[in-house]
Amino acid sequence: MQEQKQKKSMLREYAEALSIALVLALFIRTFGVQAFKIPSESMLSTLLVGDHLLGLKFSYGLKWPFTHSYIFKGPDPERGDVIIFEFPKDPSVDYIKRIVGIPGDVVELRDKRLYRNGELVDEPFARYVAAYAQDPCCTNFGPVTVPEGKYFVLGDNRDNSLDSRFWGFVDRTAIRAKAWRIYWSGNGLDIRWNRMGRLVE
Repeated sequence: MQEQKQKKSMLREYAEALSIALVLALFIRTFGVQAFKIPSESMLSTLLVGDHLLGLKFSYGLKWPFTHSYIFKGPDPERGDVIIFEFPKDPSVDYIKRIVGIPGDVVELRDKRLYRNGELVDEPFARYVAAYAQDPCCTNFGPVTVPEGKYFVLGDNRDNSLDSRFWGFVDRTAIRAKAWRIYWSGNGLDIRWNRMGRLVE
């Protein structure tokens, strides 16, 4: 009888510990940090296919789960931030791009060079590899003014990125997280140890 009670007590302890762990994991995933995987080349060479990164979900405030409503609104996203967001054409899909225009900015591309508010922007991370662009907007675009509450985003691999040039602006409430660090990087059996822990910037 005593042995049965001890077994029940141990099972209850394990169940409680598991429940707490699950609640904490759900809390962290909902409000804190979430893992994302890079599936395409649109952010080369900043991010490679097979990079696994952590995104900070609280960088711009905290939202109620499964909604676009903020519990509290944090700092606004800034130019140069690499963000994970709901794809405007299909919110169930996560996209990752770099913010190049914030509300009020006038954004323009001339001969594959970014101009913001009439001034040329220095972009050491931007990558152009195609001899010619298949779509004219890859070479020249705009000018467009970024509306209030919206952001203009581009992939770093400019000749191979579906971004705001094609489908428009990103709403602030659609931003899921700010890209933070790469925790794993590999493509098949090729493990890229030198990328582990790298800050996304």
